[in-house]
Amino acid sequence: MNYVDLHVHSSASDGTLSPSEVVAYAISRNLKAIALTDHDTIDGIAQARKAAEGTGLELIPGIELSCFYGDTEIHILGLYIDDSCPALKEGLSRLVRIREMRNEAMLNRFQEDGFDITIEDLRHGNPDTVITRAHFARVLTEKGYVPSMDKAFTKYLQYGGRYCSRKEVVTPEQSMELLSQAGAWPCLAHPMQYHLGYDQIGTLVSRLKDMGLKGLEVYHSSQNPHQSSRLKEIAGAWGLLPSGGSDFHGANKPDIDMGTGRGGLRISYSLLKDIKMSHFKSDK
Repeated sequence: MNYVDLHVHSSASDGTLSPSEVVAYAISRNLKAIALTDHDTIDGIAQARKAAEGTGLELIPGIELSCFYGDTEIHILGLYIDDSCPALKEGLSRLVRIREMRNEAMLNRFQEDGFDITIEDLRHGNPDTVITRAHFARVLTEKGYVPSMDKAFTKYLQYGGRYCSRKEVVTPEQSMELLSQAGAWPCLAHPMQYHLGYDQIGTLVSRLKDMGLKGLEVYHSSQNPHQSSRLKEIAGAWGLLPSGGSDFHGANKPDIDMGTGRGGLRISYSLLKDIKMSHFKSDK
């Protein structure tokens, strides 16, 4: 059976493999297709697309956008995104400027308190990377300030704390509009990570469905089979297609492997065929 992974990150955001290395690793894992879905950036797509040419690997251009649903940060995946779309590039440039200002403020606070952290540490040899909290967590761990990245998040990187001010609010409406302009297939990512009940997830899905949501990430490394089963029911109830992916980040999430997550994840190519049939039929 052919398998796919529709949620993969590279060093263009907070993964540790370059886009071309992501493609090579996907091939080594015998995957039929992957979606490159870096956080708030499409900068890795061109390199990944070139690396995938002639290999037989189906490279799906994608993105993962962050926004706020009330006080809860949620993520929306966009598959088959048009990375040449001017409106998309303009919108992402604005998000990058917001993120850069927040990162500068975070770095200043750490340095004021005596932490030996520089912007070069965060970039880790990639001047074009989109710096996220995961970059801070990695550096804090590598320099011995915390024993693990998880501890870095809980001790220093909680939103609203001393070192991590809350993001400027981007609404679901804004994210969905951007994905719509870029012709993407939008899908709510990892719904169980938002600590909502199933009824609340249904309410969120209902709101996003009105904005054009097409899919729900039913299968994800953070979800067990029972949760996936319930999410599949929610997807069906709201006329959404199920999607799935590992949320691979390389060494930044060492327990999550591409295509298999934490060991039990398997996403059949038939799931992707349904997504393609729905998306490209609606484009006609």
